[in-house]
Amino acid sequence: MPAPRPDRRSRRRPRRWTSAPAGAAASAVIASAGLTGCAPSMHVVPAPDAANPVCASVILALPEALAGLHRISTTSQGTAAWGDPTSSVVLRCGVTPLGPTTDPCVTITDTAGTSVDWVVTSDGSRAGGTWVFVTFGRTPSVELTIPQSLAADQPDAILMEVGQAAAVVHPERACT
Repeated sequence: MPAPRPDRRSRRRPRRWTSAPAGAAASAVIASAGLTGCAPSMHVVPAPDAANPVCASVILALPEALAGLHRISTTSQGTAAWGDPTSSVVLRCGVTPLGPTTDPCVTITDTAGTSVDWVVTSDGSRAGGTWVFVTFGRTPSVELTIPQSLAADQPDAILMEVGQAAAVVHPERACT
């Protein structure tokens, strides 16, 4: 009996690849990976209530630049940072609201007339030279940490710039 003939469909021609499109695609992938690999990112511990949907609205309302610093990516939900990973302004939404306190409470009003009350939990004179502010009378609360080197002893301008975003959380109480 004669040997069976191979089916013509099983004998495929080898494909011919052109190197230009494949090379261009590989270059695009490498370039893309290179750009994202160099972008600064900062690890920020999320606040306990960072998954609160109101925090998403706060984060979306934040400016891309703050006090001349560009926004950098963070590793946690409900957080934002400006500057560089070694010295940056950090915002965390969803921190536990403050109860009664003897810490100073200041009202910051921006140029649009939006007022936000902030409790100064650290005034930059303590170890680390960092200012820490927490919104007062808002749930979830927003915490803003500003290195003294970036605050230049006058953090009011930075608080004004994030005021619109912090005001997304409606006030329940005010400083007295």
